[in-house]
Amino acid sequence: MRQAGHAAILVIVALAGELCCAEEPHPYQIASDAIAASLTGTPGDTARGRAIVLNRTVGLCLLCHTGPFPEERSQGNLAPDLKGAGARWSIGQLRLRMVDSHKFNADTIMPAYYKIEGLNRVAPAYRGKPILTAEQIEDVVAFLVTLRE
Repeated sequence: MRQAGHAAILVIVALAGELCCAEEPHPYQIASDAIAASLTGTPGDTARGRAIVLNRTVGLCLLCHTGPFPEERSQGNLAPDLKGAGARWSIGQLRLRMVDSHKFNADTIMPAYYKIEGLNRVAPAYRGKPILTAEQIEDVVAFLVTLRE
């Protein structure tokens, strides 16, 4: 299972890297187990967030996660089910999990979607660029918080 997880990470980085954003990450503060403030200063859009979660070339969430998406085939089983994510975690906790999931679990296979420093084996073309933009992170968080059941 560990090898499958590492293979999943390589796919995520390879596919998402092609669409990697060019923005410099916005500063953020971690308090306890969350990033309370929006990375953009505004709430995300739930429809755009859902589209990112389901998109097989942007977020790649369903490569590892399963969720309440019966229309989607081939959902992953390497990571927690997204069903009920909004009931299990606060907006700030979800935001930190997206920004840098390693803050919760050093051995996680989930990529840090917004972290750019302290990473290993990043292709030169993608160094200094987060996988998702601040707006995309906020959109995904806005969607995940709606998954209450």
